[in-house]
This record gives sequence, C-alpha cells and structure tokens, in this order.
Amino acid sequence: MAEDTSSPMDRFCGSTFWNATQTWWTNDPDFTPCFEQTALVWTPCAFYWVFVIFDFYYLKASLDRNIPWNKLNVTKALVNLGLLVITALDLIMALIKKGGDSELPLYDLDVWGPIIKFATFLLVFIFIPLNRKYGVQTTGCQFIFWFLLTVLSIPRCRTEVRLESERQKILDSQQPSEQDFSWEEYQFVSFFIFFTFTSIMLILNCFADGLPRQTKYQRGENEIPELSASFLSRITYQWFDKMALKGYRNPLEEKDLWDLRPQDSCSEVMPIFAHHWNQNVRKNYKNKARVEPKAQFSNGNVTFENPHGEKNGRKKGMASIMPPIYKSFGGVFLFGALMKLFTDTLTFAQPQVLSLIISFVEAKEAEPEWKGIMYSVLLFVLAAAQTFILGQYFHRMFIVGLRIRTALINAIYRKALRISNSTKKESTVGEIVNLMAVDAQRFMELTTYLNMIWSAPLQIGLALYFLWQQLGPSVLAGLAVMIILIPVNGVIASRIKTYQIRQMKYKDERVKLMNEVLSGIKVLKLYAWEPSFEKQVLDIRDKEIATLRSTAYLNAGTSFLWSCAPFLVSLVTFATYVLIDENNVLDATKTFVSLSLFNILRFPLTMLPMLITNLVQTQVSVNRINKFLNSEELDPNSVLHDSSKPHPMSIENGEFSWGDEITLRNINIEVKKSSLVALVGTVGSGKSSVVQAFLGEMEKLAGVVNTVGKLAYVPQQAWIQNATVRDNILFGQTYDRKRYNKVIDACALRADIDILSAGDLTEIGEKGINLSGGQKQRISLARAVYSDADLYLLDDPLSAVDAHVGKHIFEEVIGPKGILARKSRVLVTHGVTFLPQVDSIYVLKMGEISESGTFDQLVKNKGAFADFIIQHLQEGNEEEEELNQIKRQISSTGDVPELLGTVEKAIKLARTESLSDSISVTSADSLMGGGGSLRRRAKRQDSHDSVASAASLKKKQEVEGKLIETEKSQTGGVEFAVYKHYIKSVGIFLSVATLVLNFVFQAFQIGSNLWLTKWANDEKVANDTGLRDMYLGVYGAFGFGQGFTSFFSDLAPALGSLHAARVLHSMLLENVLRAPMTMFDTTPVGRILSRFSKDVESVDQKMPQVINDCIWCAYEVLATIVVISLSTPIFLAVIVPIAFLYYFAQRFYVATSRQLMRLESVSRSPIYSHFSETVTGASTIRAYNVGDRFIEESDAKVDKNQVCKYPSVIANRWLAIRLEMVGNLIILFASLFAVLGGQTNPGLVGLSVSYALQVTQTLNWLVRMSSDIETNIVSVERIKEYGETKQEAPWELEQDKNKPKNWPQEGRVEFQNFQVRYREGLDLVLRGVSFNIQGGEKVGIVGRTGAGKSSLTLALFRIIEAAGGRISIDGVDIASMGLHMLRSRLTIIPQDPVLFSGSLRINLDPFEIKTDDEIWKALELSHLKSFVKSLAAGLNHEISEGGENLSVGQRQLVCLARALLRKTKVLVLDEATAAVDLETDDLIQKTIRTEFKECTVLTIAHRLNTILDSDKVIVLDKGQITEFASPTELLDNPKSAFYSMAKDANLV
Repeated sequence: MAEDTSSPMDRFCGSTFWNATQTWWTNDPDFTPCFEQTALVWTPCAFYWVFVIFDFYYLKASLDRNIPWNKLNVTKALVNLGLLVITALDLIMALIKKGGDSELPLYDLDVWGPIIKFATFLLVFIFIPLNRKYGVQTTGCQFIFWFLLTVLSIPRCRTEVRLESERQKILDSQQPSEQDFSWEEYQFVSFFIFFTFTSIMLILNCFADGLPRQTKYQRGENEIPELSASFLSRITYQWFDKMALKGYRNPLEEKDLWDLRPQDSCSEVMPIFAHHWNQNVRKNYKNKARVEPKAQFSNGNVTFENPHGEKNGRKKGMASIMPPIYKSFGGVFLFGALMKLFTDTLTFAQPQVLSLIISFVEAKEAEPEWKGIMYSVLLFVLAAAQTFILGQYFHRMFIVGLRIRTALINAIYRKALRISNSTKKESTVGEIVNLMAVDAQRFMELTTYLNMIWSAPLQIGLALYFLWQQLGPSVLAGLAVMIILIPVNGVIASRIKTYQIRQMKYKDERVKLMNEVLSGIKVLKLYAWEPSFEKQVLDIRDKEIATLRSTAYLNAGTSFLWSCAPFLVSLVTFATYVLIDENNVLDATKTFVSLSLFNILRFPLTMLPMLITNLVQTQVSVNRINKFLNSEELDPNSVLHDSSKPHPMSIENGEFSWGDEITLRNINIEVKKSSLVALVGTVGSGKSSVVQAFLGEMEKLAGVVNTVGKLAYVPQQAWIQNATVRDNILFGQTYDRKRYNKVIDACALRADIDILSAGDLTEIGEKGINLSGGQKQRISLARAVYSDADLYLLDDPLSAVDAHVGKHIFEEVIGPKGILARKSRVLVTHGVTFLPQVDSIYVLKMGEISESGTFDQLVKNKGAFADFIIQHLQEGNEEEEELNQIKRQISSTGDVPELLGTVEKAIKLARTESLSDSISVTSADSLMGGGGSLRRRAKRQDSHDSVASAASLKKKQEVEGKLIETEKSQTGGVEFAVYKHYIKSVGIFLSVATLVLNFVFQAFQIGSNLWLTKWANDEKVANDTGLRDMYLGVYGAFGFGQGFTSFFSDLAPALGSLHAARVLHSMLLENVLRAPMTMFDTTPVGRILSRFSKDVESVDQKMPQVINDCIWCAYEVLATIVVISLSTPIFLAVIVPIAFLYYFAQRFYVATSRQLMRLESVSRSPIYSHFSETVTGASTIRAYNVGDRFIEESDAKVDKNQVCKYPSVIANRWLAIRLEMVGNLIILFASLFAVLGGQTNPGLVGLSVSYALQVTQTLNWLVRMSSDIETNIVSVERIKEYGETKQEAPWELEQDKNKPKNWPQEGRVEFQNFQVRYREGLDLVLRGVSFNIQGGEKVGIVGRTGAGKSSLTLALFRIIEAAGGRISIDGVDIASMGLHMLRSRLTIIPQDPVLFSGSLRINLDPFEIKTDDEIWKALELSHLKSFVKSLAAGLNHEISEGGENLSVGQRQLVCLARALLRKTKVLVLDEATAAVDLETDDLIQKTIRTEFKECTVLTIAHRLNTILDSDKVIVLDKGQITEFASPTELLDNPKSAFYSMAKDANLV
C-alpha cells in the first residue's frame, strides 16, 4: 500500500477510508470497512453529545419525581451495561491481539473507536437512573441515537457477513493456510453482539418508562396519555388514536376528554407571566420602585402590579404585554424556531434530489438502476423527516399560543377586578369582554406563523441561491418582479388594515347595541319599539358589510398578484434567460428544478403578506390590551385601615369625585362601634356616593377615609350571580345550617324559597332574571348578613320591598334589636318611619352634609331635615300606626307645632286611605313576596307560580331548578340541509361561477406547465429563435389567463359569502326580535349575543376564506393526480389504496375534531359570561374582598376550556402526520415509477415529481379546510337554529289597516274567562279571570306576590298568549290583531325604567315622529324639563349603557315622559310607585291624575294611596278574582278579603 497518497483518515484506520469505485461507480455498491467503523459509528455519537443538553433541560423542567424500578428500565440498564462491557472488551482485545509482539499493527482506530463508543454509552447509562429519579419517562435524543446507530450499522453487517463467507472459503479450500484469523473472528462475533444489543436498546426505547411516584399535581384517572407516552408515540401522535377512534364511533362528550397537562394550566402559566409583567412594570418607572420578590404562587394567588403605580411615580410610557410574553414563553418558541430551521433546510434538499432524478432519466442507459431507486427513497426520507419535525414544530407553537391566551385572559380578568370608575366609563362591558374573546384569541392564531418572519426571508434567499446555480444572473430579473410586487402588496395590506379597524369598530357598535336590545327586550316588546332598533342594528350592519365588501375586492387583488407572482417571476426569469444569450437553452433539469424552486418560493411569498396583515391585526389587539392593562386602577390606599382611630368607620374632610367634577365635598362622618347611622336626602343628593366612598370606589381628592374590620355591602341594585339561591347567599362561605336558617327567616326569604321550584337550590338566571326586585334585594341582604362582617354598608335595601316586609327586616335585621345590632351599620334610606330608632342621622344635600345628629336634635333644628319630613308626610304614604309613632317622637321633643300639625293631617289622611295589598308578617300563610320595585329587572312569575302548586313542584324540583337550558352542542355531522341553506344564501350563480373559474384556473396552470415540458424537450429550439419566441409567447399567454381567472375565482366566493352573511344576519336578527318572551327567559343573553358576535363574525370573515381555500386545494389535488397519471399511467393503480388511507384518516379526524370544536366553543362561553358578571359586580366583589375566589373560578373555567381546546390542536397534528405520510407515499411512488417505469421523457418525469412534491401540503390543507368548513358551518347551523325558533304572532296584519287611527276610542277592557300560563308545561297563572272595565275607569289591582297581577298586564300586551278565554278592548278581541297594532295603542309605565344608550330623544321617541314641542311638553309634565334644560346637549344628551348616568328616579321619570308622549286610551301602571323616593312618586301620581283623566288606568298597586281614589279594585288570589268592586263597597263588607287585608294592616 503506497503510504504517501493516503489521507489522515487512511492512516488512522490503517486502510482506505473512501473508495469511490467501490461505493459509487459500480452496480454493487459498498462502503469500505474503515468508513463503516468511523463515520457510521461516530455520526450518532456526535449527534448525542450535541443534543444531550435537551436531556438535561427535560430533567430540570420535569414536574415529577421518582419512577420505580421496573422491567423496562432494569432491562435498559442491563443491556446498556452489556454494551459497555463489549466496548471495553474490544479495547482490551485490541491491545492484547495487536501491536507489541504480534505481527498485526495497532492502529489509532483500534484504541479510539472503543473509547468514543464507551464514553457515549456511559453518558447514556448515566441518564437511566437520572431520568428515573427526575421522573422523565421518555427521551427523544436517546431514541434517535439508538435509531441512527442501528440503521448505520446495517452496511457493516453486510460487510462482515461477506468477509466471514470469504474466510470460510479460504478455510474450506483445504490449503494449509499461514493466516491467523482470530482477530477477524473476534471482531465478527463482537460486532454482532454489539448490533443485537443496539437493536434491543432501540426496541426498548420505543416504550415509555413507568409512572412516577411523586407528582407535583395529582394525576387523575383521566390523565392525558401524552404524559406517559413514549417518544415514538409522541412524534407519531399514536397516543391520540384512542380518542380518534372513540370520536369516530360516537360523538365525544365532555367526560371523554383528558385532564389538562399541568404545564399548561393557569397555576403553572400565571406565576411566570406575572413575574415578568411585574418586572416590566417596574422598569417603566423612573423613580426607584421597591423591589418585589418573585411572583409567588401562594394558594393560587398571583399578584399583578398596577402599571399606573403610585400617583407620584412619573411614568415613562405604557407597560406592554410583549416583553413579558417573550420572556415567559420564549424558550419553547425558540426550540420551535430551531425545528423550523431544520425543515426549511430539508425543503431545499428536495429540488436537488429532483435534479438528480431528472438527469438519471436523461442518462437512463448509462446509470445503474439502484441509483434511481436510491434517489426515490432519499426523496421519501427527506419528506418524512420534514413531516415529523413540522408536526412537532406546530405542536410546540400551538402550546405557546394556548399559554399566551391563558396568561392574557387571566391578566385581563385580574385587571377588570381593579379598574377605576373613570376607566370603566370609557368602555362598556361588551368591549372589555371583547378583549378577552377576540384579542387574546388573536395571539393563538398568530404564534404558528410568527416564525415566518425570519423563515420566509431565509427561504427566499436559499431559493434564489439555488436558482442562480440553475439560471445564472437572469434570476435577478425574477427577483426584481418580486421586489416590485412587495410595496404594491404593502399598499393593499395597509388599506385592508384600515378597513379591518373600521369593521371591528362597527362590529363592536353592533354587538353593544344588540346587547342592550336583548337586555331590554321586554320593554321593547311592551312599547312595540322593535322595528326602530332593528333598523339601527341593520344600519350598522350595512356599513359593516360595505367595509367587508371593499376588503373582498382588495383581497381578490392580492390573490391576483400572488397567483401571478410565481408565474410572472418564472416567466420573466425564463424569458430573460433565453433572450440574453443564444446559447442558453432550457432543458428539462433546468426547467423543473427551477419550477420546483419557484414553487417553494411561492409559500413564503404568499405567507408574508398574510403574516403582515395578521401581525397588524395582532398589533391592534396588543394596543387594545395594553391600553386596558395600563388603565387607571382604584387606589388601594384611598381607604385606610388604621385601628388606632376611635371609631370603626369614619371620613374626615372628604372630597370625592367620580372622575370628572367633584361629587361630594366636606364630608365628615363618624360611625361609632355597633351603632346605626342613617343617611337621608333627596334623589341625587349623594347618599349612595358616600357608601361608595367608604368602599374606596370613588376617587378621593382630599381627606381621610378609615374602616377597621370586615365589610359587607348591600348595593342599591342587587347584584345576583347566575348560581343557586343558596350559593348567592353563602357567597363562598361554608354552609352552616342553623345560621343560614336564621338569616333566611330574618330576611323574610322563607316564603319565597318555598315557592321556588327547587327551593334554595333553584338556579337563578343571568342578572337574577327570574326573581322580582324585592327578592333580589333580600337575597343580597341575606348574603351580607350571612357573611357575618363587622361593618355593614346598606345602600337603601328596603326600597324594593313592601312596607310590612321592610318593617320586619328592619326589626329583625337592621334595627337595634336585629341580628346586626352588635355591628356598625350605615343605612341609606328613603323612609321616615325607621329614623327615630337610628343612633344618628346625616342629611345630605347637593353632595354636602347639611346637618347631622339624632332624630330629636334634627327635628328641633327645623332645618333641611324638618323640610324633608314635612314633604315626606304630605304624600301620605305611611300607615297610621307608623305616623302615630312619629307623632309621639316629635311631640316628645316639644316646641315644633308646625311639624305636629302636618303629622295630624297625615294621620287623618291615612285613616281614610288605609288599605293595602300587604298581609301582616305574622299571619300564618304569610308570603311576603318580593314587592316589585323600580330597580327590578325583568320580572318572571314562572318559578313562583302559586302556593298550591308549590307542593306538587317539590317533586319536579331537581329538573325545574335549572332555569337556564344548558347550551346544546350538537353532535354528529352537520346536516346537508345546513350546506344547502348556505349555498342558497350565497346564490346559485356565484356558487357555480366559483367552481367553473377554479377549474379554468387549474386548466391554465397545467397547460402552462405541459407547454414548458414540450419546450424543454424540443431539440430544435436551440438553433431557431422564432420557435423559441413562439414558445415564450404562448407560455406568457397561459400565465395571463391564470392571473385573470384567479382574480375572479377569488372574488366570486368572497362576494357570495358576503351576500350569505348579510342574508343570514338579517334573518337571525329578524327572528330573534320576533321570538316570544319565553325564549329570552330561558336563554341567557350571552348565548344569544354570541350568535351575533362570534357566529356572525365567522360567517363574515372565516367562511369566505375557508371556502375559497378549500375549493382551491381540491382542484390542486386533482390537478396533481392528473399530471402524475399523464406521465406515469401506472400511478393510477396506487391512487386507489392511497385514497382509501386518506379517506379513513379524514373521516376519523373530522368526526373527532368537529365534536372537539363544538365542545370547545360551548366551554368558551362560560369564561366570558363569568367575566361579564364579574365586571358588573366588581364593586360587590371588592367590598366583600372575595376577588381571589373569583379569580380561581375564572382560572378553573379557562382550564376547562383548554381541556377541550388541547385535544383539538392534537387532532390537527395527528391528522397532519398521517396525511403527510400519505402524501410522502405519493412522492415515493411517483418518483419510483418515473425511475423504473421506463418513462424516457425527462420533462414529464420532472413535471410529475415536482407536482408530487407539492401534494403533501395540499392534501393536508384540503382536509384541514374541509373540516374548517365543517367547523365554521356550525356557525351557520347555530344561526339557522335561532333563525327557526318559534315566533310570536305577526306584528302587522292586513285587517289592522282598517282600524281608526285613534283606536281604542273608549278604552273599554273586558276579560272573559281568561286563562294563561307562562310556558308550555307549567301550571296556569290566571285561571279563568272575567271582569269588565268601562272606558275611563281607574282600576287598582291588588293581591300578594304570585297572585298573577303582572301576568294580567303581560296578557293584555300579549307578551304571554292566552291558554283559554279572551280579552277584548273596545269590543275587539285582541288576539285578532297584529301585536304592534295592539301594543302601540296601549301605554305602560313598566316596573324597571329601562333606558338605551343613545340620545335622550331616541329614548323618548325612537321612531322620530314627534316634534320638539311635543317632547318638551312631555318633559315638562314629567318634571324633567329643568333637568334637561340644564344639560349642555339638551335633548341630544347621550345616555350611557342602561341609563347609568341618570339616577333611578330620573330614569323612572323618563318612562313617564314616554307614556305622556304616546298617550293612548289605556294606561297600565305596573308597580311603578314602589321604589322611587317620595318626591318622584308624588310627581308621578299627580301627573297621572291630571294628564290621564280621560283614560282607562290599570294600576298594579303596592301602596294604598295609589288606588284609594280608583273606581274599582280587583283582588286577585292564586290566579283568580276573588273580589271586584269599588274600594268603599269592599271596606263596608267586613267579610271581604280586602277588608281583612286592611284589618291586618291595622287600618280599620
């Protein structure tokens, strides 16, 4: 052997390292032994040493510890030991047998080979106990190491077996051989033992280790298999098979889902994010903020710092959520980025292999066949590797997305509990919920693409580099085209962005308006105002659609550019290439390698603009979230808790505002320990504000507020959660039966609970919809009493209840002998009656305390308080007994004759009037029902029908206790009817056009490629320029055909879908507004609203995209099959089995994925409804200091949503891996058949393989898109479902037109044996009621709660339809006319003053048919004129959502003004006088008496004076009329129920 020519490696081995003739230029390829023993062994070893860092990372990150020894890890350890022994033996044997005395020289390889192996095995061995100790069940690096080692040892097997047989030949030849084969024999044996052991290790590494003993989180029955799946199972997602199978067999339900991986749960994600957020916030302050410890996760508590900081901290800028996101989730993201880098590199290896295949076909005769097969297999292996790595990459990215979403939702939730009132004013609840629903969601969609930011330029760069090698400088021409296209796209993208922002704005507006419409739907129905609001919504919708339409044109433009781009680029490049130089000829290799490179280019080029628009949208979202998270918070230090102060509650020299002008000034209040302090004053004098100041809800401008001890708060408008009655009262505390029952009795709730269908386990609807105002108020009070706090702030808790109930509550709870006697209490009240029993009184006037002291002192002062009392008494609302009490109190102070006079007069008045629908608290069958109240939301009697049925209801308890029907998530496939419905909405013409245009587009594309093949194979072109130009021209023409059809094939479905979206939305809106009231009672507003926001958005924006992509993908796959079959017809044989595989994967996937998506969307709404509930009740939550509990609830809901979300992400990956393997098989067969099938035309081979290379992605997209269509069509299904709900009677009927304009002229109302029930299947609430009211009569209706008073009015307006009998007005049966005809001719002043956001004018006259003078007249009569005059905008004064910026009294007066404007012959007054302060009440009474003199007035009464001067009284009991006569007549008859009521109330 000539030493001098050898390389260092040759010297190292003592034999040749690389021999090309032996390995490449031969029909029987083989490696040299030296190569087999060095390169093929060291490659896996090097791999392991490089990537072992990941194994260390997994040890560190593991949440578990201590896997017990078991068969698997013991076997691993033993086999590994065996390997260590073998390698050590190799080294020892080499040192013994070679070198030294023996004639065999000792080479470096003999020493270093075993050492390197030994070191590597040792490292692997160390990890066996380490992984066991740290609970790591499987490791990827080791699996890959053993896999590579085994595969790369296979060539050596062949070599060793061959050598062995040669040795046998020599030994068999019987010649006395001089040679000693002992070393070779030893190597043979040792290698095969080594090979067996590595194979065993590979097999062992296919399985995961046992379950760890210690885990940070409890591992349940339902643990996700992924946690204990092996590496192999993880990369193939084989652990998901069970779920896919289950989902295929029958629709998945929530119980089938696995628990969340601990790493993704709130409790792991939040502390990390909070830590980085707080760091970031601190950086934003110039002055040194105090250093805080790392965010600790104590009992699930994560604190977020307030970016607004102390008032003095000067702020540099907004704290952004981006840096904390990078820091918290960047690690996983970077790892994903690394994978992306791998796949990008692999992508570019494919065209190189393609060029080898083409040149192989060109030189068919010269090359040995094994090379062709090898190229095909190589192509397959590259594609497969790419598949697996991409699968992991997407999986990682989705996890990051999920975690970011979790972090943001939770951060937003925690912030919402702390925002100050001025912040709250800036945005409505809907907008805040949108931050969570839309903006946090955006991140999830973005993370997958984010790596394209660097990956796209990289891919473009590499593609250009390889193209340069093919075509030289002419690539620059193509590049120029691309660069020109980018700014054009940029312009379009920025236009799209402006449209998008505009569209978001319209969407917000529309959803906000819908929210109000749905919340106030009952009032809209009573007033027959739906058309006006429907028009408002549709107007916004039209603007939204117009914006979407413009976007559609722009999108089609972009698509036109992008489908043209690759083509233009290739056209320009090829043209330049052939035109610069006569000698440049296109041959098959150049053409197809360039084409497949251009195809690779197409992806990053398409992605970039998409990514940019996505980034832009996310940027908008980031800004919205930042603005919210940086908004001002309540100052936690505005209320001190200084126990050294003498009194538990005090305000000294306080000045407070609600963010704009000062509301309260010079406030000095002291509440002594266990004393009761009353705050009195007229409407709007700032009583409630003082309570808010104590809670720290107002902005404190000056002074000191101090509270010591645990607070309880009863707000003026009760805040009730969507939970059971009991949960509402316990409010998170443990259930103590004795205490609970005591509280229930004291708060007079016993009777109400007995009436409810499931007792105190009845579920209360959203906002307490199925309770009356009084019941809500009492539950709210019971919650406070049960909480057993030290300090009580009671904001007018007695306003919504009847007088006797109020008295009972005062005596049992609030007063000096009540449950709370030992506590310190602040009571805001309107009633005078209880004031003598109060320890001290503060009188508020215009936001200042005008006087304070005990009752006696104030009466003596003859100041504001005395006026307040006089005015109060003149209204004569008090009962005689109470007046006597006041009289005694006043006379005992002496020297106040004019007051005494007033009292005497009031007593006389009370004697004549006295009579009430109340029943005394003591009477046995007492049912103090919730008296109605102004502040009552929608009243519904269905749960409290009547006592008689209460017993029978007990049995149905469990069923009926659920009021809100659980949201159905449909199961199984989406019916064809839904698709048909959608296609009908799109329109037949556009649907067909879309299909045809796409077909033509593909035809052009295949045409241009086949034309290229023809050109590349044409030998004549080289010397004939004319021919060349002809080829070029036709090729160009094909291209322009493509561009043109692409534009329209994009536009058609976009416009079609928009048309459909419009049709669907208006149908949905029309039908929801026409749904009967019962639907709104049983469906939470949030659920209907999500149809209008989420589902409509998905029809607006997702459907067009998805449909377009799906059709495109389908055609693309067809095209691929056509092209491959053209070039190698035998391919058709393989298509059938492959199609089967494909179909199965797809069916399994779609069934599972669709159901998962449905479950996910059902589990998503509770997050948002809980959130909006929290936002509305934030002040109560803060007062009780239970924020942490609510945060935990929210976290639990988010986790539950992730439980549904995570499997659907995995389902995508599971499918992708399987489909891409199908695609890779297509690649394998296309290239194998091309190589073996004797196809001699290199152009066709190039074409078919380059098409096959694209098919993987396309197949994947096709299933993804078809299932996306299925998941998004669910939105159409849900809209359709609501669009087909049962409708109420028609609004307008033809025969209505003949009725006179001023019908009813007399106002005669007649009930004939009338029966009604609230919903199908419930008992009757009115059972055969008959009476007749003459025109112009004033009738009072009395009866206890649940007697059917409200049902009477609802029936009159046909909100609930008759079950029997009839009602006629002026002799016309009301069932025979359109609802609007009826409702617009009756007037009602409803219980709750519902106002809508918009101008005051719209609130009074939404159809804008009245003149200004008429409106001012109505305002004057309803005593609002001076108030409206004082407003800057007058009639155009903007009223905020729900009328928040008017006081409750003013809202009530606005309702009166509405009634005056409408002024019809029949007026219904529904408990409208129960809870206004007495002034307002008086105003309303006077106005009604004068203005509605000629009308028929039906009053549902609560206080006696309201009905004493009426002509008749109807006494209802259990749905039947017991008495109907004039009040005097009834009082003269001592047997009448009316008389006994009056007697009960000590009035006769």
